Amino acid sequence: MLSAVLLDVDGTLIDSNEAHARAWADILRDHGWSEITWQQILPLIGMGGDKLLPQVTGIEITSPRGKALAKERTEHFLTAYAPTIRAFPKTRELLEAIRDRGLKRVIATSANEDELEILLERAGVADLITRETTSDDAKGKSKPDPNIIVAALAKAHAAPGEAVMIGDTPYDVAAATKAGVKTIAFRSGGWGDEPLAGAAAIYAGPAELLERIGESPLGSGGPGSSARHGTAAALSVARSNSPTTDSGGTTHG
Repeated sequence: MLSAVLLDVDGTLIDSNEAHARAWADILRDHGWSEITWQQILPLIGMGGDKLLPQVTGIEITSPRGKALAKERTEHFLTAYAPTIRAFPKTRELLEAIRDRGLKRVIATSANEDELEILLERAGVADLITRETTSDDAKGKSKPDPNIIVAALAKAHAAPGEAVMIGDTPYDVAAATKAGVKTIAFRSGGWGDEPLAGAAAIYAGPAELLERIGESPLGSGGPGSSARHGTAAALSVARSNSPTTDSGGTTHG
């Protein structure tokens, strides 16, 4: 039985991928990498800095210079970009629906702890989170390595078959798959269906998953969810007997 939902944050709950890419590009430009644009960095957002930084500069994040660049990038992101970012539509309502289905909500992100606190505040969902895992829990190996997913499962006290990951990048899908966890993927981070094809289901974003949650991999809910959702289930059946318009989600077996 499903007991937990593991949640990515950037590009999944909050529209922040471009902001992260721009923050990296700003700092790298200041340190002499003027040829690296935010558009080049954007497809790498979703990995942790341990993978992104050496890929674009050849500098390991564990080196003194790498640590200094990462710290400066975090400070720049929090001051220049974080105040402007917003949650995707219906993000809070989706997490409330997941909660009401009796499912734990565990953050599984490559963001560091300082960033995560601000991101959850900006998304307006900090009070709806059960547990959190960050880049510190990845032990130096961020997505697409499975470390963060494994750590999130441990915090949720859930086996891989008892959890579903929600993310927006191929790195989320790969990390979850390596950990034996199914993924619900969102296009909200900018990726199309083909790179996300390993997911069990693909939706436009939080609003579409909320609208179609009854037919999604979250549909059965978790322990104790039946009583809370008796009325909702009846309404869902009633709606299914009425003419509806397909809202465009793609479900894979």
